[in-house]
Order: sequence, then structure tokens, then C-alpha cells
Amino acid sequence: MKWEKLGRVYGPDGSSDWARHSALQPTPIVLDDRIRVFCAFRDDDGMGRVGFVDLDLTDPTQVLGASPNPVLDIGAPGAFDCHGVVPTAIAQRDEGLYLYYAGYLRGDAEVRFRAYCGLAISTDDGQSFQRYSTDPILPATGEETLFRVIHSLIHEDGMWKAWYGGGSDFVRGKAKSLPVYNIRYMESSDGIHFPDRGEVALDNLGEEHRVGRPYVVRNGDEYLMFFGKGSEDNPYELAFARSSDGRNWDRQDDVLGLPLSAKGWDSEMMAYPAVVAAGDQTYMFYNGNAYGRDGFGCARLVEW
Repeated sequence: MKWEKLGRVYGPDGSSDWARHSALQPTPIVLDDRIRVFCAFRDDDGMGRVGFVDLDLTDPTQVLGASPNPVLDIGAPGAFDCHGVVPTAIAQRDEGLYLYYAGYLRGDAEVRFRAYCGLAISTDDGQSFQRYSTDPILPATGEETLFRVIHSLIHEDGMWKAWYGGGSDFVRGKAKSLPVYNIRYMESSDGIHFPDRGEVALDNLGEEHRVGRPYVVRNGDEYLMFFGKGSEDNPYELAFARSSDGRNWDRQDDVLGLPLSAKGWDSEMMAYPAVVAAGDQTYMFYNGNAYGRDGFGCARLVEW
């Protein structure tokens, strides 16, 4: 593939208490007249709240506006999402927009956090969301005790096909404990109720302790997966895989053609890819250094 990097698109200016920095894990949906990108904006304590940025439909580097307040706030004290909410996937349904999100619960030095998938629904194109439940739709299970978060859904053959991050461990690193998770697959008849376990779609390779944020799209008769890979020395880089059935994947990282920049906001890290088609163009939104502290950027697909 060949991509043209269009640069950093948006990051908070620090003037708002709830959005001091970061536009974490951009999750776009193409509306009739704009691209609406949901992100987690972080406060001084690092807790994320979901807001959105509206971009021009024909030029996604042009910002039309941003939500003045969170469209989904953190959960109640003690809830699974009381320490932050981060958008991960969005689906357009007859009832409105279904936003799948990671709810964070902080831990200790060994198990630094837990992340489980919640669901919130909007009937006004994402101007506001109401939680489907105060409990996660993917709670901890015996097979996936610490991480269970959906990142992609495709509705086919009367089923919701979901790719998600799952795991049960932290390992000791040089300076801090490191989360261990991989990419898994499962199906649901309604997109709300899912089995207690899925099947591994892509596992870690070599020194990697995580592969995650799988963003899956259809391209003709095949599935394409854009995702992130991370090791202790290289926190996150972008990766790529192909599949004919959505279950068995051929990892082809070298095909992606979107490396770190030589300098600037995405020279140390590229993470959390999301790929959408708008008109006759295909765009990837992603975060850069320090897990998106400076915001998110965009690249345009030039050649498959």
C-alpha cells in the first residue's frame, strides 16, 4: 500500500478542564455532511471522556468543530468505567449510533488497570449518549479476566462479527508492568450479548506483549485488519493482516507502507488506527507519540 500522511488534524488546546490533552483512539463515522470522529479527551489526572471532532467530508484536515462537553462521561464511583471511557467502535443501526467503549478501572503497580467493554446509544448522531447498562457488556470471564474490549464490528449473514482485545495478564517490564493481550474473534445475534470467550485471531510475535485495536474492513471478497503492535522497546507501531473468512489471518506488516515519521508528532509511536471510506477516498485516522497526547492525525490511501 501507499499512503500520504496529511499530518496532525486535531488536539485539545488545554483550555477545558475535561479536555486538557489527548484525542485518544479516534473512532470515525461518516455522516451525510461530515466525518464525525469520536475520541477520548483527557483531564489533568489522565482520565478520558468521550467527545467528538467534526471534519470536512472532502478534506478531513479541515476541522468544522468539536463537542464543547463530553458526550459520554466517566462512570459512577466504583463502576467499571469510573477511571475513564475511551471509544473503540461505532455502528449505525435503526435505533441510532451504538458506541462501544473501553471502561477503565485503575489498579496497583502489578495490575495497573482493567478494561472492559461498555455500550452507549445515541439517537442524535452522537451529540449525546445514554449507557445501555451501567455494567459492561463484556465483563471479566475465566478466560479473559483483565481485558475484554470490542474494536470492530461487521454485520453479515444475520450476525454481528466482532474483533476484540482480550487478555488476563501483566508481565514485569523494566520500569513498569506491561499488559498482555491479543486479538480475538466472536459473534453475536444482536450486537449486545456475546459469548464468554472468543477464538484467537492474531497472537503476539517475538518480543511483542500486545497486539490490539483491530480495525477490520471488507475489501471485495477479503477482510483487511489494521491494528497496533507493541513491545517494551517499541510501544506501538501499525500493523496489517488479510483474511478470506475473518477468522484465519495472514499477517503482512510490511505491506502496510505507513511507518513512523522521521521527526514530529508521530515519529516515536503510531497507534489505534481506524480506516474509513469517504466519497472516493480512503482515510486512516491514528494517534502518535505518547498515546495521542498531541491529538490524532490522518493519512490518505494513494494505492492498494
